[in-house]
Amino acid sequence: MADYLVIVESPAKAKTIERYLGKKYKVRASLGHLRDLPRSQMGVDVENNYEPKYITIRGKGPILQELKKEAKKAKKIFLAADPDREGEAIAWHLAHQLGVDEHSDCRVVFNEITKEAIKESFKNPRPINTDLVDAQQARRILDRLVGYNISPILWKKVKKGLSAGRVQSVALKLIIDREEEIKAFVPEEYWSIGAGFSKKEGEFEAAFYGVAGKKVKLTDKQQVDDILSKLDGDDFTVEQVVKKERKRNPAVPFTTSSLQQEAARKLNFRAKKTMMIAQQLYEGITIGKEGIVGLITYMRTDSTRISESAQNEAKSHIETMYGEEFTRKTKAVAKASTAKTQDAHEAVRPTGVMRTPEAMKAFLSKDQLKLYKLIWSRFLASQMAPAILDTVTVDLLNNDVQFRATGSQVKFAGFMKVYIESHDDKEEEKDNVLPPLTEGETVTCGSIDPKQHYTQPPPRYSEARLVKTLEELGIGRPSTYAPTLDTIQKRGYVTLDAKRFVPTELGGIVNAAVNQYFSDITNAEFTAKMERSLDHIEEGEIPWVSVIDEFYQDFEKHLKVADEEMEKIEIKDEPAGEDCEKCGSPMVYKMGRYGKFMACSNFPECRNTKAIIKPIGVTCPLCKEGEVVERKSKKNRIFYGCDRYPECEYISWDKPISRPCPKCESTLVEKRLKKGLQTQCTECDYKEKPQE
Repeated sequence: MADYLVIVESPAKAKTIERYLGKKYKVRASLGHLRDLPRSQMGVDVENNYEPKYITIRGKGPILQELKKEAKKAKKIFLAADPDREGEAIAWHLAHQLGVDEHSDCRVVFNEITKEAIKESFKNPRPINTDLVDAQQARRILDRLVGYNISPILWKKVKKGLSAGRVQSVALKLIIDREEEIKAFVPEEYWSIGAGFSKKEGEFEAAFYGVAGKKVKLTDKQQVDDILSKLDGDDFTVEQVVKKERKRNPAVPFTTSSLQQEAARKLNFRAKKTMMIAQQLYEGITIGKEGIVGLITYMRTDSTRISESAQNEAKSHIETMYGEEFTRKTKAVAKASTAKTQDAHEAVRPTGVMRTPEAMKAFLSKDQLKLYKLIWSRFLASQMAPAILDTVTVDLLNNDVQFRATGSQVKFAGFMKVYIESHDDKEEEKDNVLPPLTEGETVTCGSIDPKQHYTQPPPRYSEARLVKTLEELGIGRPSTYAPTLDTIQKRGYVTLDAKRFVPTELGGIVNAAVNQYFSDITNAEFTAKMERSLDHIEEGEIPWVSVIDEFYQDFEKHLKVADEEMEKIEIKDEPAGEDCEKCGSPMVYKMGRYGKFMACSNFPECRNTKAIIKPIGVTCPLCKEGEVVERKSKKNRIFYGCDRYPECEYISWDKPISRPCPKCESTLVEKRLKKGLQTQCTECDYKEKPQE
């Protein structure tokens, strides 16, 4: 019979850990939280120091009874939930329910599910960290006070089924504010002048830089013509050649948010999918004779720290695979996490660098392999030497008019042999080799190419960009990003168009109401300040009750004002201008969870509904009278046409947009390319840089 009972969160982990620990240990799973605030009521006693009223979660009773039964037989109980605030809270609840002394050495934490890490963690059990528990409890109560107080007001004043939340409301406001920026954007004209040069050894390109040593910004064609009129013949003198050696350092290993961002950019994974697959890799995969093995460290972390043993293992692998010169000579400085205690964690990394993606290919699904390869490559690259690039800047002069050519070449690949980080806004570096050029020599200009450009509106948020923005603003935690993005879509506040968030009419209504009466909730700075307060609780610097009380005293006043003064927003049914084909009653537009739809006004007697032809706010470019609407083909492919069809036969697979071409005033359309979404003109050669 087993002497020790170990409780983890998931059955997959339980099997692996039991195998590592041996016969004296019985490992059971709690399947996450067993106790929580009730769903049917607030569950927080605001009159009594915000005392939470915890109950056993519905359906978890049998699990709790089974754990109590096993606990009675065990000589000692170890609580081994995940190594974060949430895991600490689960351990604390279990201790209370199973009669375990929270001050005893009952808590075991490990950052990876490997035999060595598990055995080491059981040599060093500790008491439950009540500061961590208090921080989780404060977050849970704060979220409950916000959600369960604002949501009923939205139900009463706007529509049933709506919700608001601390992180969710800020995320929605960011998306809506960005949409307003795009609508208000006025393009500004600017020009560039490219030129092709040649000499015996080869050809190269350069671009206009300035006049008489000063950089000049070109704003119109007249200015371009004035510059070109200054040129005296085709010969340019090489005025200056500057050669530099530049180092490029590798990206640090993944935190949760950087993993979500990079998986979105490189693998096209949604945040939710990334976290689901990362959980599978962490909890364990069956690897041939090795059995179930956890392939990555814990995936919810703010830290970029790497253990010394992992660094040494990586160094040995790099030396074997690429040579000693590819190893990193200095220790990387880990980014300190927001909360001091969180930095006890490591970054997201492979548990064994010798388990290469190639070696794991046979045991992983296609998506698991993609994510594992990303994590493995990023970690290995982070432990490698910087890349060295040779850069050359050449200034060319003709009658005081200065052109500049730049070139770069990878001299030593370093970490770039394994991995290069993606970016939202810039392309990965490519070699651009210039022919040998010396100061004082003459080169010939063979072609001049002036180009007109226009500034572009800021792009809509992709998942990666929104996660990055929330992290930079200090809002939420790695574990909250995926569920937050999921919630605002499920509520119908936003939709995804070409992988970019677009606010719906309902999202705009909710944002306006919350922003007017609860401006603190939608204020990014205020929300970030609350996150810092939760960190201070975790560090044991302030009591959790004082943080909640400071927030609630002011929040309660806003609740009363909103309840009394917020006008009821009637989302009225609009006449659709056609009759129901089933009963002949007028059809109306209704607001649903996922936007507007068409329904019979004779509901509930007649339940006929259908999707509406969606106007996109653009006048038909062909007839100038109708409005362009979104339609679907028989194969469910979206296309755009005039709402006056068949009188007007305008049709387009590309979505027209409301602003005209800044160059010729014709129609601009959004064209889907492999690289992303590109705005371009249907008549002239005007194009904007693709939005990735």
